Amino acid sequence: MIYPQHFEQKTGFDTIRRLLRETCTNPLALALIEQISFSASFAEIHRALTETEEFRQILLFDRGFPNQETYDLTPELKRLRIEGTYLNVDALFNLKSSLGSIFDCLDFFKRTASRKFPLLSARSSLIKPDVSIIRRIDAIMDDKGRIRDTASVRLGEIRRELAIQMAEVGKRVQQVLRKAKSSGWAEKDVEPTIRNGRLVIPVGASHKRKLKGFIHDESATGSTVYIEPDEVFETNNAIRESELEERREIIRILIEFASYLRPQLEELQSAYQYMGYIDFLRAKARLAINTEGRMPVLRNKPALDWVEARHPLLYLSHTAQKKSVVPLNIKLDNTERILVISGPNAGGKSVCLKTIGLMQYMVQCGLLIPLQETSEVGIFSKLFIDIGDEQSLENDLSTYSSHLYNMRHFLEHVDENSLFLIDEFGVGTEPQAGGAIAESILSRINLKMAYGVVTTHYANLKLMAEKHPGIMNGAMLFDQTKMEPLYILQTGKPGSSFAFEIARKIGFEEGLLAEAAEKTGRTQLDFEEELHKLESEKRGLREQTQKFKMADDFLEETINKYEQLKREIEVKKKEILEKARVEARKIVDEANRVIEKTIKDIKESQADKEKTRIARDILQKKSDELVAEDIKVQQIEEMNSEKSLKKAAPTTPQQASPPKKPQSNPVSEHSKQQNPVIDPLVKQGDMVRLNGQSGVGVVELIKGKEAVVAFGSVRLKCLYEKLVKASSADMKQSSSLRPPSMYGKYLDEMQSKLEEYRLTIDLRGKRAEEALTELRKYIDDAVLLDIFEVRILHGKGDGILRQLVREHLSNVDEVKEYRDEALERGGHGITVVKFR
Repeated sequence: MIYPQHFEQKTGFDTIRRLLRETCTNPLALALIEQISFSASFAEIHRALTETEEFRQILLFDRGFPNQETYDLTPELKRLRIEGTYLNVDALFNLKSSLGSIFDCLDFFKRTASRKFPLLSARSSLIKPDVSIIRRIDAIMDDKGRIRDTASVRLGEIRRELAIQMAEVGKRVQQVLRKAKSSGWAEKDVEPTIRNGRLVIPVGASHKRKLKGFIHDESATGSTVYIEPDEVFETNNAIRESELEERREIIRILIEFASYLRPQLEELQSAYQYMGYIDFLRAKARLAINTEGRMPVLRNKPALDWVEARHPLLYLSHTAQKKSVVPLNIKLDNTERILVISGPNAGGKSVCLKTIGLMQYMVQCGLLIPLQETSEVGIFSKLFIDIGDEQSLENDLSTYSSHLYNMRHFLEHVDENSLFLIDEFGVGTEPQAGGAIAESILSRINLKMAYGVVTTHYANLKLMAEKHPGIMNGAMLFDQTKMEPLYILQTGKPGSSFAFEIARKIGFEEGLLAEAAEKTGRTQLDFEEELHKLESEKRGLREQTQKFKMADDFLEETINKYEQLKREIEVKKKEILEKARVEARKIVDEANRVIEKTIKDIKESQADKEKTRIARDILQKKSDELVAEDIKVQQIEEMNSEKSLKKAAPTTPQQASPPKKPQSNPVSEHSKQQNPVIDPLVKQGDMVRLNGQSGVGVVELIKGKEAVVAFGSVRLKCLYEKLVKASSADMKQSSSLRPPSMYGKYLDEMQSKLEEYRLTIDLRGKRAEEALTELRKYIDDAVLLDIFEVRILHGKGDGILRQLVREHLSNVDEVKEYRDEALERGGHGITVVKFR
């Protein structure tokens, strides 16, 4: 539903329709432009916009699309339904030319991948005219539009006879002409000419009786007559008969071709309708290019979220004058549905209103509009406007009466799917009464959950945002220094009319302005200032509330994460400690068994030196093996302790205490040597090992209490206090073969993870929860592996997944920045992330 009836004239859509007509050449396309109408069907609007966007892409980036003019032969094809009718020679030539354009267009979409232009390719696949029609026409007609001599055997014979007859006539006429010239009846330089389809000789009027023949014509002055000599009269008659026979044969050929064509008329008419639609789409795409129209994100609900919207007609006008248009940013949703715009006169309020009305109407008519592609455009089932002076002498309506009449219509018909636009709400009568009535009307409309934008100067309407949920204020900004409007809409606060400031700039004397201020009263003058202050405080409070809510949500999520992590650590801790105790018992039992066996062997050998030496060697070898096992157990317990302290209580790190050493164990002294006092003089470039570890690495960086150590191709960040300067024995032991330590396994796992890590993750087609889970793990791995830059492929689509990704990235401290990929490598469909 559109109100009022002249909605298109009020918003300027009639000019848009005229611009579309000017770019069309096909009569069928012109008819489609006249049929453009408002639609509330999401599927219909989305298809129309997408097809137009596909054609816009063709015009911008694909130069191979055929650009020939097409004819509308549907009236001729309809006439062919009657038996015995035929296409004349000109219509047949137009059929040949236009069919060539149709097949070129169909071949274009057949060659291009359907994924590139899916809707237009699908529409083209339904059009299937018979290619043999062109071959049949080629057999009848040449490229110049002349029926070929070979179109039929009889036609060839007739034309050969005609050629012989005409040659004979020419020969005889030349003979008579030479005689007339020699006799002085004709001028020396005259040549035979054609009159009434006959070859004649120009003869002086005074000699016309001397040359026997038929006079066909005379010159304008009457001094020359054109005579057909008797010698060629009969031959010319024969030629005339042959020409009539030729015409009859051509008509017979055309009737025969029409009979061949008649069964295919339905397919041909569909093809011509298709070409009319293609020309219609071309006109819409050209308009979009000229106005920088884009395909917005379409929502199947009432809503507006426009970014950098520009009035199309104003854009064309300003571009011609080499001026820029200030873009409009506006958002209406189910919580803030009605925007009350205030501000100075000539500040752009009415232009803002007309921009919204025209562009929303264009979208629901299937036209692309000039705004950012990320903008969201909803669907409204009803559009209402009240703009300009509607007084009517015929209906005896004043300006205010016409406004009230419109308001009554609004109140009767608006609902939650309506968009209404009211300019200068409440003007036209006594201000106090007009403002009160306007406030009551707006309150009732708000209760009906309608969406809308109104402009006003009334203070009581500005205050409604404080008392009525769903209503918000907006202001057209004004430069108080230069005393000129900025044409920028700012939502969230009301605007001032700046009446006194504008009057002062125009040149009114200060005495007059002071007198006006005194009549107005200081209270009224201070009202807008207090209103601005109140709105600013409200906005600040809203921002703080939002920040606190985000902080609470983040804190709750962090607590839940740490609690879950702590539970997992406790479970793993019990498993690891139990395993370590079992291993320790095995080590002690094995050590005691070896010692007892060695003592027994020494006693049995009665202190034989050779046997004693062999027993000691066996004992030393086994001792070394037990030392390695002992170190492994200590490493398991120490790493478990460090994990528990770091993850469960990161704010109060404590150094893990070493495990108790077994009593009466030959390994104990060696274990003591493996845990020396930490060297406080470790500096960058030193060879070090971690306390309790045997692997040796190089210190690459020392920052505060942390250090980065390179162990081969793997870098590890650790606490500075855990580092010990490596001795020559440490380096020798590190290079020799030994059982793998827990730290070695950790390095291997890190190396494996680094090799498997991919610098791009594809989240397209995933649900929000699933995508967010994968993204969190991916970003955590990137931070762990010290990756510098990654790419997240989320696609363009409706922009929901892109927004979800960026909200998560903004909450990750390790993320340094993120941005869109370059246009040629994906643009808005890929987010590039850099880490600190």
